Amino acid sequence: MNLYPLLKKERTIIIFMILFVPLAGEINFYPINETFRVSLGPPVLFLFLLFLRNTAIIPVFLTASVVVIFRILLDWFMLNNFNWLTSFESHYPTFFFYFTYTCLFYVMKVNRYHHSPLIIGLFGIIIELLSDFSELFVQYLVFGMTITSASLTEMVIIALSHSFMVLGVFSMMKLYETQSREREVRKHNEHMLMLVSNLYEESIHLKKSLQNSEAITRKAYELYRGLDQDQLINSNVIKSTRQQLLEIAGEVHDIKKDNQRIFAGLSKLITNESFSDYVHINELIHIIVRANEKYARLLEKEVKFSYTIEGVHSRYHIYTILSILNNVVANAVEAITDKGTIKIEAIAKQNSVEFSIEDDGVGIADKHKKLIFKPGFTSKYDLMGNPSTGIGLTFVEDMVTKLNGTVTFQSRHGNKGTVFIISLPVENLVEKECSR
Repeated sequence: MNLYPLLKKERTIIIFMILFVPLAGEINFYPINETFRVSLGPPVLFLFLLFLRNTAIIPVFLTASVVVIFRILLDWFMLNNFNWLTSFESHYPTFFFYFTYTCLFYVMKVNRYHHSPLIIGLFGIIIELLSDFSELFVQYLVFGMTITSASLTEMVIIALSHSFMVLGVFSMMKLYETQSREREVRKHNEHMLMLVSNLYEESIHLKKSLQNSEAITRKAYELYRGLDQDQLINSNVIKSTRQQLLEIAGEVHDIKKDNQRIFAGLSKLITNESFSDYVHINELIHIIVRANEKYARLLEKEVKFSYTIEGVHSRYHIYTILSILNNVVANAVEAITDKGTIKIEAIAKQNSVEFSIEDDGVGIADKHKKLIFKPGFTSKYDLMGNPSTGIGLTFVEDMVTKLNGTVTFQSRHGNKGTVFIISLPVENLVEKECSR
């Protein structure tokens, strides 16, 4: 395991702690009166310590020392009758406050409670009060200072105020971290859902290929059996044909077996994914819109998406809806030249759900309207002049038909753009209740 990035990060935090804690100690305000001083040094130190994995004695000693040195240098610049010894005697008890503060933080192992802000706040109050007593004890030994009830009350109030500061900043940082993590998890889940959706679509194609292979195998073998007649046995041509048909049947059978193994693997992969198979329509539309926004940017197109959801919807099978709608919406993106809009509608009806995908792209030419659902038909070519596969809309129509639904399209006014309307029965999209 490479520890260099971690050590580098730890070193950066320590350097910032040594530099900023002395500066923060000079940022202060007086919330109650002119003698009640609240500085940002302790809460800033506390925050730095929360993000340190390990608290070493040398950084602690350096931080406490730099605080004293910084305050002495400030006196040197600001006081006319500056005396090094007097300034040192005035500020060196602060060393014991910061040193004790950090040592107590380490001894109490506060970093174990990152997920319990209230416990962190309580530790902050206790640590600061004990550190105050450490500093006051040194001042008592050197200067004979005594602790009054008023000063004790001030220390408690200051410790409470510092604790609230730390809790506020730390909670905001943790909230930002949590939100960032949630965004990353959502993006990852959406990516995985799209991958699984594509696998689901490929498994449908593969299942159809399996059925075709089975039919071809059966027909070849039946033809082989049909040629097995006594009057034809002596014919060399018939013998050769029969042998070829048998070989074709065997080869197709091998292809079918390979496809079955692939189909079994895909089905297991899709089933084992830890996603809910049925989700609300809002989430489905969000995923489709975000995926195709990225697709539009990839194609360097400026496409504005909008959607409306009407009625009360059930939770639909995610891979079925994604596979059907994503094909149509992706086609709508491709149909737009440079800039355009795509509008998606999902309307819940009595026993069905109707999806409408409308774009303002180039539209469909009249001569192509009867061909767009035909396998292999395409009007799209890449920069090299290679045609697309032409199976997207064929797949959509096939899926919709198997679900006992309908898919139709119409041109917008002036033939600028197209509207695809897909109607599907709800009973084929929702989770079936198990009878007991």
